[in-house]
Amino acid sequence: MGKIAGKTAYVTGSGRGIGRALALKLASEGARVVVNDLDADPADEVVAAIRARGGEAVAVAGSVSADGFAERFIGTGLETFGGIDIIVNNAGYTWDSLIGRMTDEQFDAMMDVHVKAPFRILRAAADPIRRMAKAEAEAGHEVFRKVVNISSVAGVGGNVGQANYASAKSAVLGLTKSLAKEWGRLKVNVNCVAFGFIETRLTEASEEKKQIVVGGNRIDVGLPPKVAQGFAAMIPLGRAGTPEEAADGVYLFCTPESNYITGQVVIVGGGFAL
Repeated sequence: MGKIAGKTAYVTGSGRGIGRALALKLASEGARVVVNDLDADPADEVVAAIRARGGEAVAVAGSVSADGFAERFIGTGLETFGGIDIIVNNAGYTWDSLIGRMTDEQFDAMMDVHVKAPFRILRAAADPIRRMAKAEAEAGHEVFRKVVNISSVAGVGGNVGQANYASAKSAVLGLTKSLAKEWGRLKVNVNCVAFGFIETRLTEASEEKKQIVVGGNRIDVGLPPKVAQGFAAMIPLGRAGTPEEAADGVYLFCTPESNYITGQVVIVGGGFAL
């Protein structure tokens, strides 16, 4: 039996990278996982991997920024597993530019995926959580639930070329601290993990120019090897983090050991700070 056996966890952006590592980690500790990815195939693959190991999971593909997604995401988990115990707002990407060349579309896209999407998901979960918490309190049971919002060192210290992304990730801090106060009486721990330099497709070192497509837009991803090496040299622990190490930092806030921790922001970055 794992530490979170029987819990139902909702993880956005869990078809790849850090989200995938976290979904597998939560499932390995006994959680039933609602998996999401922009594309159906990665989400289905993670669900298949969890089931192959004896776990339970269901996929909800689609953009977290889409109208109606939040209700579909939370509704699918409730219909399939009947509960809400852990919500991790992990989905996101970067769309960089110096501010003089940054478009409204670039700025709005970052606010939509990193701020509005988590807000909508938490709003969709509010009434079910309130009803469950009320029933538990009336029965004399203290049951803790977990929300982990994902930010970045860019949201804590800013970063050149990321006025949009840094602004959005900074807003996540305010969302976290506000909801920690609002939902404390419901026994919901709301915390934030800000990632440093983690090895994902967004930060992969490559001489080749790579892109992903989000909402019909082609977004550059990856870093020139010299830039990646420069970032790694700034990390006190001497290297970038792996997706599994990043996921472990989030997992800490999903366990019973965090039951008296709320409203906090922890940087998972090997000591790196912008």
